Amino acid sequence: MSYSLSSDVIETSEKIAFPSVSVVVPIYNEVESLSHLIEAIATTLAKNELDYEIICVDDGSQDGSTEMLRQLARDRTDLKAVILRRNYGQTPAMAAGFQYARGRVIATLDGDLQNDPGDIPLLLSKLDEGYDLVSGWRKQRQDDALTRLLPSKMANWLIGQVTGVKLHDYGCSLKVYRAELIADMNLYGELHRFLPALAYIEGARIAELPVRHYARRYGQSKYGLGRTFRVLMDLLTIYFMKKFLTKPMHGFGLFGLISMLLGTVLGVYLTFLKLGLGQSIGNRPLLILAVLLFLCGIQLFSFGLLAELMMRTYHESQKRPIYRVREIIE
Repeated sequence: MSYSLSSDVIETSEKIAFPSVSVVVPIYNEVESLSHLIEAIATTLAKNELDYEIICVDDGSQDGSTEMLRQLARDRTDLKAVILRRNYGQTPAMAAGFQYARGRVIATLDGDLQNDPGDIPLLLSKLDEGYDLVSGWRKQRQDDALTRLLPSKMANWLIGQVTGVKLHDYGCSLKVYRAELIADMNLYGELHRFLPALAYIEGARIAELPVRHYARRYGQSKYGLGRTFRVLMDLLTIYFMKKFLTKPMHGFGLFGLISMLLGTVLGVYLTFLKLGLGQSIGNRPLLILAVLLFLCGIQLFSFGLLAELMMRTYHESQKRPIYRVREIIE
């Protein structure tokens, strides 16, 4: 005996399997905010008649957030709790949320109630204009000017100059992405703040909208000046990926050739002094510099060649093309 499903049942099952929006929220010691945040997200999306899921990733909380999240996930059908084994950091927590998200669009925001879930529909509307990523801009930030605002402004300017993606607020966690864009990106280190830059490397169209921002109501901030060094190192990584991801030989090889050329010129000059003019060159610092430049040039050139081979192996083993197709028209 065979059965057939009506079109309404099929449509309902597809919505359950693939909701329109997945909201990913990294959680770390936010027990006071948790229930208020989830209720605010659910109320906003339901009011806008969106089928959705909420994915909260507990990143090794120690204040009772884990237990509360487990209980809420048992009581709610729209909430999925992803509990990590320990505190890995915001980037791994977001990567875990992306892994379990099933929505066609993925929204992210912080778990401290400083972002307003009511702004998610606004970003979604902008996304429908043909963008792949829409980032929030906390135009009126409610943070301490010395410890948060000034470093943030400096970081946003520097990131914009290095990456070429000019956003006012890289650090705003309130963003919406098309799911296929997220599928093309892998997160490591502290790269969550550079998602617009990574998306730009993938050829994404990016927009930015002002969003509301509130002062923290509960708990303590997890951010501090100690992150500055890690951010700078990741920024250098992003710059290299943007310039030389598929052509590392163009970077290392160029510097290697310049170094070898300078070493060779100095070597010829010293040889002329020795053989042509009969001068002693054994105690000259210039001799050491010439040898050092030549050897460094060889090393840089060799490193570029190895990086080129590794990159080709990476793309071929992962079956990752070095291009991205936006659409196919037949």
